Amino acid sequence: MRIVFFGTPEFALPSLEILLQRPEFEVVGVVCQPDRPQGRGQKILPPVTKVLAASQGIPVWQPTRLRRDEAVLAALEALAADVFVVVAYGQILPLRVLQMPKLGCVNVHGSLLPAYRGAAPIQWAIANGETETGITTMLMDEGMDTGAMLLKASVPIGPEQTGLELTMQLAQLGAELLVETLLKLEKGELIPMPQEGSRASYAPLLKKHDFHLDWSRPAQALHNQIRAFSPQCFTGWQGQRIKIIRSGSPQHHPAPPELPKGQPGEVVGLAKGEGVYVATGEGSLLIQRAQLPGKKEQSTWDWVNGGRLGVGMRFEALPMEPD
Repeated sequence: MRIVFFGTPEFALPSLEILLQRPEFEVVGVVCQPDRPQGRGQKILPPVTKVLAASQGIPVWQPTRLRRDEAVLAALEALAADVFVVVAYGQILPLRVLQMPKLGCVNVHGSLLPAYRGAAPIQWAIANGETETGITTMLMDEGMDTGAMLLKASVPIGPEQTGLELTMQLAQLGAELLVETLLKLEKGELIPMPQEGSRASYAPLLKKHDFHLDWSRPAQALHNQIRAFSPQCFTGWQGQRIKIIRSGSPQHHPAPPELPKGQPGEVVGLAKGEGVYVATGEGSLLIQRAQLPGKKEQSTWDWVNGGRLGVGMRFEALPMEPD
């Protein structure tokens, strides 16, 4: 099976790796996003899929706008692929591309469609308190994750599982489901199932305001936000913008009943060796790890031992920056 692979971030890597390992498949090209600044130093780096493809001598294309890049479109047509595989590519494929491969374009999506269509399904499932998610493979159409479904696989979401942890778990699951999907598709053993649009929900692209912690929200909602978007959530502390990296599930780390209610954002109690309890709009939340500007993340209990954090101190809202 001749395959062109479209994918850019770490989530796409296991799928590309498994296609390269299996003798049934021949990856004849890889399409990914352009090299971009990454990390604290904002160094220009290539996507991981490009690095892997180049190491195997596979042609790579990185169009800024695929639908407008005639040279890339012509090159893709000339490959005469059986299928295009799309895993977190980052651009919507135009109709011309969707119609190129013989068997269509197969997408690996990180949710149980039609729930959480869109750019950030894994993070939003956690942020919204879901207890289950999974992978759906589908035949792509011109819509945003609206194509007919092929196969599904589900997994539970742990109460303290972070977005990064779940992403890597689903990346592996997606790779395995992709192989099953392609083999069955080639044999004509799959019946594409249309999605029920009335049951659809959406997972929009993440923006800065999604990471801002509003301590007037309930403890459980804040915990879900912190673990979904880790390590990006932030708050104010002594005039600084700090990141809150990890919190404890209110069910597994309940605040002692004798703790005062406190004002939202106020440190109302200590958990020896674990961190600090912070008052919220509903209950108190155990904050376990945080990061000061320009520093490495550390346990909030270490802050307590260092005399920099204690009962009565307060995390505060910050002025919102434009996205």
